Amino acid sequence: MAKMIEFAAEERVEFADFLAGLDPAHWDAPSLCAGWSVRDVVAHVTSFDGMRPLELVGRLARNGFSLSRTNQARMDEIAAEPPALVDRVRARPAGVMKALGGTVALVDGLIHHQDIRRALDMPREIPRDRLRTALKAGLKAPPIGAGPRAKGLRIVAEDLDWTRGEGPEVRGPGEALLMAFAGRPHALPDLAGPGVALLRGRMPRDTP
Repeated sequence: MAKMIEFAAEERVEFADFLAGLDPAHWDAPSLCAGWSVRDVVAHVTSFDGMRPLELVGRLARNGFSLSRTNQARMDEIAAEPPALVDRVRARPAGVMKALGGTVALVDGLIHHQDIRRALDMPREIPRDRLRTALKAGLKAPPIGAGPRAKGLRIVAEDLDWTRGEGPEVRGPGEALLMAFAGRPHALPDLAGPGVALLRGRMPRDTP
């Protein structure tokens, strides 16, 4: 678990460094998250930092226990200019974002980092240990919905020497696998195998 929070913190720093180099126009460009701009995604990544579990439950209750509405309400609260948002991202994960030893911060941060990079066509090479850890954790994270998408499939991360499951095979880079199983159709062209068609049919209409 100690390594998990360190991976999460490293991801945040790398994410912040990337954001600091964006042009002003990039901040209003669309991300892979339906209806969310780059600015929206960045605000979301730190929207629950420092929040205690009971406070989060209270916010969910006020929004009818809808995670989507709770996310939007919190994002609206912390709307800020890019420099302030970059500083928020660079800070070490705190509060509920440290849940499960930093798993929430790592998986959420890495996926949303890629939601922006993929949308802007600005790829990167993610450290293998960090990516492998995020992929393994992401496939078990209920909010992402990766578990049902992965059911009955054999997943092969060719660059990570890692496999999971049995059934029709879906293979490709670990990053593309994580993004596809997190419900991002954008990553499907990077994958191969007889299980890709089944995975495509499990994609959501919208990306939360």
